[in-house]
Amino acid sequence: MSVLPQLKVQTRVSRLPDSFYRRVDPQPLNNPYLVAFSPTVADLLDIDPLLFQDQQLVNLLSGSEISADSDPIAMLYAGHQFGHFVPQLGDGRALMIGEITDSGGSDWEIQLKGSGLTPFSRMGDGRAVLRSTIREYLCSEAIAALGIPTTRALCITGSNDAVYRERPETAAVLTRLAPSHLRFGNFEVFFYRQQYAELKILADFIIEHFYPDCSTAENPYSEMLRQVIERTARLVAQWQLVGFTHGVLNSDNMSMLGLTIDYGPYGFLDTYQSAFVCNHSDELGRYAYDQQPRIGLFNLSCLAQAMLPLLDEDSGEQAAEHAKQLLADYQPAYLAHYYRGMAAKLGLQSFREGDEVLISSLFELMEQAVDFTNFFRRLSNTDLAEDNDSRMRDMFIDREGFTAWQQDYLARLEADATDQETRRRQMLAVNPRFVLRNYLAQQAIERAEEGDFSEVEILHDLLQHPFDEQPEREEYAAEPPDWARHIDLSCSS
Repeated sequence: MSVLPQLKVQTRVSRLPDSFYRRVDPQPLNNPYLVAFSPTVADLLDIDPLLFQDQQLVNLLSGSEISADSDPIAMLYAGHQFGHFVPQLGDGRALMIGEITDSGGSDWEIQLKGSGLTPFSRMGDGRAVLRSTIREYLCSEAIAALGIPTTRALCITGSNDAVYRERPETAAVLTRLAPSHLRFGNFEVFFYRQQYAELKILADFIIEHFYPDCSTAENPYSEMLRQVIERTARLVAQWQLVGFTHGVLNSDNMSMLGLTIDYGPYGFLDTYQSAFVCNHSDELGRYAYDQQPRIGLFNLSCLAQAMLPLLDEDSGEQAAEHAKQLLADYQPAYLAHYYRGMAAKLGLQSFREGDEVLISSLFELMEQAVDFTNFFRRLSNTDLAEDNDSRMRDMFIDREGFTAWQQDYLARLEADATDQETRRRQMLAVNPRFVLRNYLAQQAIERAEEGDFSEVEILHDLLQHPFDEQPEREEYAAEPPDWARHIDLSCSS
């Protein structure tokens, strides 16, 4: 019997035709060991935390042991990478090993990232390193705690096996889960191959399992695309509101369910910088913080193009026009979510006409000078009308400019007639005290590479409660030290 009796090795996706994936076994690691596991995710899957003391479970979740009836698969997809179409990508270092149904009846795909070569590895080795798995493990769980849709991370397993990146490192496997790992690129590969029957099979599968209400629409595929556009607009707005930059927003890194997926060279804003680029491979700043809303629309356009054969089987011209109409809803949806969220961050009861000026003028003052997370948290706790807090002004280069903005802000608060304590409580609920700053992740990585995983556990626990004060961990809210400016992140991070 499997150490995880609830693990179903025959997944919903593996019942699709073979053209959607390749069957391949994971490659065992030598002497795998547990680096960290998330009690939150274990509880979500109804897994007893004590099981992580069992070497058999470590072997299973590192891909070093599979049962005779296992059916691991690597998915096929294509995508636009840095704006250029790549006709075949696919899971080059990830394998789906099964599904678990939680106590609420929800199904979760279980995927191993870093489990070895697949037919889609191209020039890669199919492995992940300890550094990158720690980054994805911590950030996916931090993003979830912020209330943003994301894949989840169950655990990290490690090995002393050598993996070569910019330097020799040790191998690791991330066990992650999601209701589905299907992405825009799953449609793109079949569109460009003109395999339209597969497009229909894929769309029908997604509608059946994830968008069942679309099945009764006049055009179920059009309605599914509309809902994906809405989910993506909301997701990108949520990223912007917490200062999260994904780093590699290729179309193959965009989820059909509107999840944050494929964490690589991400970064949370420290000092507010609208054109912040967290990926040193992104020399032109295509995936900068302020470009994410535009790239969301670009990637949705790639998806819409790939779905054209499903939107109107009689006339490609009509289908293209219909797709444009659907895509035209993205920007208004994004702005509605973003401005509603910004109103909440500022303690306003709702977004009103003219508030966009208040918001944009604030960010102009913050540019290159003010810590994003700490400013909004301090603003949450400050009664500007009573304290006239000089510490707030001292955060700005243009102190007089902030004083003028403050007066406009106070006038706007007075128009809402919300009492100070209610405003404070509402703002603290949406402005986190703690985010996963890159220097914090780097410190945890450096300790882990020396065999000390305690900082990974501390950060995981801290980031499960990002809105709590946690005064005993105040130092984790500090702005980055000077050495943090030299942290380089690339697509291998």
